[in-house]
Amino acid sequence: MELKRVVVTGLGAITPLGNDVASTWENALNGVSGAGPITHFDASLFKTQFACEVKDFKPELYVAEGDRKELRDFKKNDLYTQYALAAAKQAIEDANLLDEKVDRDEVGVIFSSGIGGIHTFEQEVAYYATHEEQGPKYSPFLIPAMIADIAAGRISIKYGFRGPNYGVVSACASSTNGMIDAFNQIRLGKAVAIVTGGAEAAICPVGVGGFNAMHALSTRNDSPETASRPFSASRDGFVMGEGGVCLIFEELEHALARGAKIYAEVIGGGTSADAYHITATHPEGLGARLVMKRAVEDAGISVDDVDYINVHGTSTPVGDLSESQAIVDLFGKHAYELNISSTKSMTGHMLGATGAMEAMFCVKAVQDDVVPPTINHEDDDRDEKIDYDLNFTFGKAQKRTVDVALSNTFGFGGHNATIIVKKYKG
Repeated sequence: MELKRVVVTGLGAITPLGNDVASTWENALNGVSGAGPITHFDASLFKTQFACEVKDFKPELYVAEGDRKELRDFKKNDLYTQYALAAAKQAIEDANLLDEKVDRDEVGVIFSSGIGGIHTFEQEVAYYATHEEQGPKYSPFLIPAMIADIAAGRISIKYGFRGPNYGVVSACASSTNGMIDAFNQIRLGKAVAIVTGGAEAAICPVGVGGFNAMHALSTRNDSPETASRPFSASRDGFVMGEGGVCLIFEELEHALARGAKIYAEVIGGGTSADAYHITATHPEGLGARLVMKRAVEDAGISVDDVDYINVHGTSTPVGDLSESQAIVDLFGKHAYELNISSTKSMTGHMLGATGAMEAMFCVKAVQDDVVPPTINHEDDDRDEKIDYDLNFTFGKAQKRTVDVALSNTFGFGGHNATIIVKKYKG
């Protein structure tokens, strides 16, 4: 069976750097940090009091103008689903996927989240705790709002897309695993297009408190903008981010037949497990090396063909070290010729949405021939265990030809996923 080719025909983004693709990309290229004091709740008693929040999100922009009922229904969704719906609307319109030439029976939605509706869960539990004497009194929307697959369902229902429909949960690898599934569904002929990506909204007391308890978050409260500092000796944990990012994956011939614009081609994906620890990456990067190797093989390319790697790079002591070592082990001499960057230094770690965010950055890097930077590194802040002969794209974006870009995402539980895109050349 000949596999079909898959391209990206639409993009949408609600992120800590902007509420659309253009502003998010521009701010990333300019090295803007999305971090600041937490505004979603009073974090004054928490060890970490800052995050990379979405700013000025306006739900009314994503419903029919003046339709109060639709706006009320939109707001009944958990915040993570609101971000998903908003990003999906942007991407669907960008791809003109509602074109009458598109058979909605053949369009799927695979949209992922690592945690799902934690805001809704937290609010409902808190309400019950303060009204316990009344007996169990929960909203009928509790379960539909909190489950991690509901964003995919909501998008499908809104647009009438009746193809494959589900969400993938693999912690911070969730949306990359979902995109790989979307890629495979299309190249196997199971759908002509898939609305894919991820959303997360865990900047709440339970989310921040839980990650604080396991010492995963940076506590650099005096300087939030510089707290995410991947590959620096003083890195002390990740900065939590949030948002939703959507990509439209489409079968190439279908896209060409309807005259869709093409951002890039998706050429491969790989998965692996560290099989080591529930939260820590394998110290020698064995799972990271294996997942990149599998993705490169799936793409039918050589390691020497890769121009840019958007690394997982969360600014944690163990993770950054093991991932950089895995790159050297797999890519050999070519590791020193390609560009590497961690855009989490700007967006923070968007958890289950981070794979979609970084895949979008790879698509834009391929389209524009520019690599976004890794910010917050100083030359006197070097970790003696990290090989700084690697080009981490510190400080400023770098112009270069980017024909092939690879994105890594790794999740608690030892889940690893890598996706590869390349410049579309017909």
